[in-house]
Amino acid sequence: MTAWFQGLLGAGWGWFIATLIFILIIALPLMLAVAMIIYADRKIWAAMALRRGPNVVGPFGLLQSFADGLKVFLKETIIPSGANRGLFIIAPIITFTVALVAWAVIPFAEGWVLANINVGLLYLLAISSLGVYGIIIAGWASNSKYPFYSALRAAAQMVSYEVSIGFVLIPVILWAGSFNLSAIVEAQRGHIFGLINGFGFNPLLFPMAVIFLISAMAETARAPFDLTEAESELVAGYQTEYSSMSFALFWLGEYGNVLLMCGMNAVLFWGGWLPPIDWAPLYWIPGIFWFFAKVLAFFFVFSWVKATVPRYRYDQLMRLGWKIFLPISLIWVFLVSGYLMLQRDGMLPW
Repeated sequence: MTAWFQGLLGAGWGWFIATLIFILIIALPLMLAVAMIIYADRKIWAAMALRRGPNVVGPFGLLQSFADGLKVFLKETIIPSGANRGLFIIAPIITFTVALVAWAVIPFAEGWVLANINVGLLYLLAISSLGVYGIIIAGWASNSKYPFYSALRAAAQMVSYEVSIGFVLIPVILWAGSFNLSAIVEAQRGHIFGLINGFGFNPLLFPMAVIFLISAMAETARAPFDLTEAESELVAGYQTEYSSMSFALFWLGEYGNVLLMCGMNAVLFWGGWLPPIDWAPLYWIPGIFWFFAKVLAFFFVFSWVKATVPRYRYDQLMRLGWKIFLPISLIWVFLVSGYLMLQRDGMLPW
């Protein structure tokens, strides 16, 4: 498509129009998916609490998220008189935008990626670390003590778990030999016994997959790590002073980040677009279906945990990140690098 547009409009404008179309092809379905995933989240919680959940607006309640979006859109945007108006408005925009731009390097299937850059994993780490700025700015600009407390919590929480996530990813990079996400997925083909696809099935990398999943919940401030918006302590945290579409952008950004982390779990540890078993008939199913099946499976885990696990205390949250996950992930870097070095030198029989 890019070559066709460049032949029609010239190199510069052709590339721009083709890239814009690719961005819309990713962004618009993603925003629709966020709306439907909120519905799915509420239905899962309801089923686990023996309730019905959304069931009135539209068939099976499918239009409930859109009705909520319309309701929020029609509400008045209220900005506190003591707030920093510019920063107050831009904070939710940052959160929502960062959640979208990270999807530029996620491969949906073989060759189905907007930017197949060699440092895709570093790009994801950089973008995910920017998400905290929207929350910090929102808390500070609100000029209210509870949002400000929430912003401080968010900064400490996200920095703490980004450190462990960084060390968790090093064994994956060492095993795959690349920062390119498509190359990481291909490195998982026939990884176990030449038959099973996925680093997560490797006994040496499975603990890292578990730590990454839990750290992803903390990074996105999902329960039981939602200390940034603990109602019993902080009213609603950094969102307390927000209303209308600015409030909705925080919600969209949060669920966009949750889907991103589910996608990262699938790509980094569970084979991405590859089927679980390296068996020819399974490849008849398009890779994008395998990818989305894995994303939905991880989202179910996120919802399951939120519906069943009580919220941590803040000291427990920080202890888990610094005193448990960080030492384990650091030790695992040495274990995996040592194993790969011995394997390379032919000192291991397997």
